[in-house]
Amino acid sequence: MIKVSVMYPNSKDVQFDVDYYKNSHLPMISKAVGTALKGLELDLGIASRVPGEPAPYVAIAHLLFDDVAAFQASFGPHAKVFADDVKNYSNVQGELQISELITF
Repeated sequence: MIKVSVMYPNSKDVQFDVDYYKNSHLPMISKAVGTALKGLELDLGIASRVPGEPAPYVAIAHLLFDDVAAFQASFGPHAKVFADDVKNYSNVQGELQISELITF
């Protein structure tokens, strides 16, 4: 199992429409990639390790797939549509990381 994390860096000038992201963007991705998507979580940053400082990321989406090939095959054909939608919810680009998921 792999986890694809899309992390949106927080900053003083960041704009992020959580309602749009949660109710439009993520459902669009889920529908487009279909059954290849095994799970989806959304983290909304509320704090950092230093009291009073903002979270380093305003939002992080975690998408679960069986493997990198399943992610690439299902996500790749729609990547441009997904990227073009960013302007509808944020003024920052997400950083993408693919990780091997190990659970204990």
